[in-house]
Amino acid sequence: MNKIIKGDRVVVIAGKDKGKQGQVVRVLGDKVVVEGVNVVKRHQKPNPMRGIEGGIITKEMPLDISNIAILNPETNKADRVGIKLIENEGKVKRVRFFKSNGSIIGA
Repeated sequence: MNKIIKGDRVVVIAGKDKGKQGQVVRVLGDKVVVEGVNVVKRHQKPNPMRGIEGGIITKEMPLDISNIAILNPETNKADRVGIKLIENEGKVKRVRFFKSNGSIIGA
């Protein structure tokens, strides 16, 4: 289980976009794409076979997962994430929790 997953609200803690907040769009191994963060302009060559128009496009590039932290909605600050096992009716389930206050993420 990854500590940061798609849909998490995160804050950038290092780099040119430090302090910006956004939602995780995609997780790519040890990199993540965050909505509205690390936006770059790319020159796109037209490709009529694929129906791609040419021009200058803006797109979000991946950030290293070490440069972001999950946002705790209770404190509205960056927080660390831990994983613990919870037993429920004989089944063991892995859940993520905030290290600062111990509350379970997504519960």
